[in-house]
Amino acid sequence: MPRKPRKPRRLVVGGRVYLWTLRHHHVPGGGRSAGCRETLTLYPQPSGTGSPLRIVFAGGPDRYVPGGAPMGSGDVGYVRGGSLNLHEPGAVRALLDAASACGWQPGERRAVEIDGWLLLEEAAAARPGDAPVGPLGRSRSGSAQAE
Repeated sequence: MPRKPRKPRRLVVGGRVYLWTLRHHHVPGGGRSAGCRETLTLYPQPSGTGSPLRIVFAGGPDRYVPGGAPMGSGDVGYVRGGSLNLHEPGAVRALLDAASACGWQPGERRAVEIDGWLLLEEAAAARPGDAPVGPLGRSRSGSAQAE
C-alpha cells in the first residue's frame, strides 16, 4: 500500500523519535515553477518536548529544487555539487546530524528555521557510497529507521 504523502513520517535517531514532513511551496509572485521552496520539518517527540526544526531549500543560481520535469519530487542540490532526495530517511538523518553539528538542539523551545543550503554539502558528504550527481537522477541509500 502506498504511503500517504501528507502524513508525517517517523525517524528514530539515537533513541530520540522525530516526526518529519516535506512540503513544496512557491514564494508569492514567483509563478508556478519560479520561487520554488522545499521545507523539511522535523518535530521532536513526544509532542511538547521541543519545537520544530525547519530546513528550507529555496531555488537560486547554480542550485535546484523541484519545479517539474525533469527533476523528481524532493530533489535538491547544486548544479555542480552535492545533492539529496528529501524523501529519503538517510538524507533527512544526514541533514538532522548537520543541523545538530551547527548547534541546533532538539529541546529548543521555539521553532528554528535553517537555510538548508548551509547544511547540504556536509549532509551529502555524510551519505556513505554516494557521489554528487546532477538533477537528472541519483541513487541514494540510507541507514536511518523510518516509517
